[in-house]
Amino acid sequence: MTVAAALAAADLALQRGIATWKGAGATPAAVVRAADAEQRIELRLARDPRLERGVLAKLPRTLARDVEDDVAARRDLLGLRSNKPGPPVRLGAALPVLRLEALYVEAQRASGVAWQVLAAINYVESDFGRFREASVDGAQGPMQFMSSTWAEYGRGNVHDPQAAILGAARFLRAAGPERTAVFRYNPSSLYVDAVERYAGRLRRDPASLLVFYARSPVVR
Repeated sequence: MTVAAALAAADLALQRGIATWKGAGATPAAVVRAADAEQRIELRLARDPRLERGVLAKLPRTLARDVEDDVAARRDLLGLRSNKPGPPVRLGAALPVLRLEALYVEAQRASGVAWQVLAAINYVESDFGRFREASVDGAQGPMQFMSSTWAEYGRGNVHDPQAAILGAARFLRAAGPERTAVFRYNPSSLYVDAVERYAGRLRRDPASLLVFYARSPVVR
């Protein structure tokens, strides 16, 4: 099977599984397997632009657009990796995906910040709270706040998902237009591009949240 065919097959299995699951209850094992199969291929493409171009040319337009955004975001995040030695990786369980979605929407109503942007940042920063360690620079919690920023925008415990998401929404609202605000959240054009690509997928298809959530954590 070609890489393009394997990617299309994994995505088809994933979409069928998500249509049945709909985020209710634990993620079905079959959905996780399909999501991980797709993710492994996209990680390979992120490291091989020539292969990526060949694969994208063979995919249906809608899938190609989603894969292109995913691969570009992955490449951005690979480019952001720090040379500093980080703390040991600590993993934990994420909140149920429908609960997370409700928190993003709650924060959007309170701040006007798009829920898709909040979800994308939560995904990029901590894989929806699964990564529990502080960053190499000392940022903490599921939205990765520095203590000084949390003191200004946070309320309560920085490790509490609801408090962290609402705090991020307050920060982003105060920081200006969307791309400017995301840049202030993490001053890197690579970071902004990754967040905007994931948010774009969520805007095109809100069910993409289930796709991202179903993926197993990639240890960075």
